[in-house]
Amino acid sequence: MAAWIMDALPEAIKAKRSSGCSTAAAAAMAPSVLVLFGALLVAGRLSAGGGFSVEFVHRDSPGSPFRDPALTAHGRVLAAARRSVARAVALAGSSSAGGGAADDVVSKVVSRSFEYLMAVNVGSPPRSMLAIADTGSDLVWVKCKKRSNDTSAPASSAAAVQFDPSRSSTYGRVGCQSDACEALGHASCDDNANCLYLYAYGDGSNTTGFLSTETFTFDAGEGSRRQVRVGSVKFGCSTSTAGSFPADGLVGLGGGALSLVTQLGDATSLGRRFSYCLVPLSINSSSALNFGALANVSEPGAASTPLVAAAVDTYYTVVLDSVKVGGKTVASARGSRVIVDSGTTLTFLDRALMAPLVDELSRRVRLPRAQSPDELLQLCYDVTGREEAAGEAIPDVELEFGGGAAVALKPENAFVMVQEGTLCLAMVATTEQQPVSILGNLAQQDLHVGYDLDAGTVTFAAADCARSSPSSS
Repeated sequence: MAAWIMDALPEAIKAKRSSGCSTAAAAAMAPSVLVLFGALLVAGRLSAGGGFSVEFVHRDSPGSPFRDPALTAHGRVLAAARRSVARAVALAGSSSAGGGAADDVVSKVVSRSFEYLMAVNVGSPPRSMLAIADTGSDLVWVKCKKRSNDTSAPASSAAAVQFDPSRSSTYGRVGCQSDACEALGHASCDDNANCLYLYAYGDGSNTTGFLSTETFTFDAGEGSRRQVRVGSVKFGCSTSTAGSFPADGLVGLGGGALSLVTQLGDATSLGRRFSYCLVPLSINSSSALNFGALANVSEPGAASTPLVAAAVDTYYTVVLDSVKVGGKTVASARGSRVIVDSGTTLTFLDRALMAPLVDELSRRVRLPRAQSPDELLQLCYDVTGREEAAGEAIPDVELEFGGGAAVALKPENAFVMVQEGTLCLAMVATTEQQPVSILGNLAQQDLHVGYDLDAGTVTFAAADCARSSPSSS
């Protein structure tokens, strides 16, 4: 896996700037995403075979502006677990709603529950912006500065970066009679025949603005100052937001037709594929987000499972066949569908699977039981004074997916320290309010996970993700 350039992203993360993008007040329209990519332009050379890697920054990492210094390491984990419950409920609501009615301007994801970030550079000259990176959504948009005669609400707080199109030589507006605007379904026009959008999320937040075109630049790796430029990107230039959007924008990495992944594949030779290798939260290092050939998962033991059709095509959905504990099958999933999601911390499994899983772990693990903080997690142990050795008392949990792919969850993938001396199973049962199964990011740490929309697969392989992290290059 490639190493990355370290200079540009820390600047984008740490600097507090203000800048902007010109727009007018947006009218209501359908919940469609506006990201269509043009030709791939390269400043420097792509690595062998074609591909590039960028940093994938967890919101609680030392390099993130959203890290809460008042929280302990255990407090951050507990806060992430709480966020994941809210996100899971939203994902479930979207799945049950399907595509929604034509007048239902609600996205299939919730924006404010985010876990990972990536830097993008927008315009010519490039403006560094820090965006939420989300495998559960498709929309790409950034906060933009309004013109002086605009009277709509500001698109961001003073702490956020704004893109100013008047300072870019490559910025353009998309007309409301264009195919791209037509693809929005219920898009509307302003007085100058520019295409306007409204994109609302399941938590009630929304973004409005202009469908625009611009050059996006990604800082790439291998220890050099390589950059990958993507020209003529159609994106949302947001002039107004409602709700909580703390970052400078959002990059959708979902499986839908308008995501960054799909559009890169349609417009370039990189293919519709990407991968990441999530560094454990206990390690102060960024993770890897790879595109093109660098997204190939080729480590020993790599195994693929087919993507399956689901109510929401944005989500990466696979089939879970069975659950094992210490090599023993404890439950048959009977084709349970599971969303693989980097933005959800905990893993959610059907109640019919969780009950025998918890029973078998309770029988095998010889540690004193403990109470879960907030009663959030089902199975907890008191490991006071033996935190380092606790993992030796816990057997592996193995998830067997369709096509023969098996993912072994080591103790550090299946359990998490939520407070000093309290170790809890980071897997919870689905409920009537949240019936959707999700493979969360704790379970995916130290796994190289590759998504290939062309092949229709998700591939897993055990990996030492810290060795491939930017700080190790």
